[in-house]
Amino acid sequence: MKTVQFLSNSPQIDKITKGLTLTRSLFVSSLLMGEKHTGKKTFIKMLFPNAIYVDASQEQELILALEQYDKLIIYNFEKVQYIEKLNFEHKRIIAIANTTKNQQKFNSHFAFIYKMPSLQEREDLKLLIDYFTKEIKEKLMIEVSTPITKESLDLSHNIKSLKASISKQLILQTLNKEEIEERLYQYLFQEIEGNNAYREHLGLYERPLIEAGLQKYKSQLKLAGVLGLNRNTLRKKIQEYDIS
Repeated sequence: MKTVQFLSNSPQIDKITKGLTLTRSLFVSSLLMGEKHTGKKTFIKMLFPNAIYVDASQEQELILALEQYDKLIIYNFEKVQYIEKLNFEHKRIIAIANTTKNQQKFNSHFAFIYKMPSLQEREDLKLLIDYFTKEIKEKLMIEVSTPITKESLDLSHNIKSLKASISKQLILQTLNKEEIEERLYQYLFQEIEGNNAYREHLGLYERPLIEAGLQKYKSQLKLAGVLGLNRNTLRKKIQEYDIS
């Protein structure tokens, strides 16, 4: 059987681990709440590798499982419509809910309620970034040396968007000039139309050029010289593209 791995070096998650571990031998019910794609199910599988799992969205299967077992992991618990139908007495239930809302609704059924932090809240985000970066490099068989920082990543959907944005950045780092031109050609071939296309698409070149230059040189005066532009012209373009 493959060992389930949940990466963490987080004091917040350590507290949840200790709390759930202490209830291993107790017939009490616990709820782990949190946003989607924060690794809740993987985390529980790591702690309880031999547990029986049931999907709360399948109401009849859930009710039947509660009749048959006194130890159970219930996932998708936010989809339960009639929580009052569920009997948790003399059972050890661990439920997983993809929400951080309506905690009061669950209070009567759970002795302990824990909240899994989102990736934006985790103190060990760099650990995850480094792990997934290495994993994706090996899977895609690419070699790049430019480090990926959390400021450049999309965490809006937690691990799902984190892995997607790491993959995108790594792939972009491998592109050479000809490949960038080819991709731009394909995009423009699909998008060019109307009677002002040159002006409308000029920002594809100018905006990243100015943003990269400002990041690199930290000075509008220096960048104007590097680009061979009048300083006032550069300032107007910065305002035009709303570059901060």
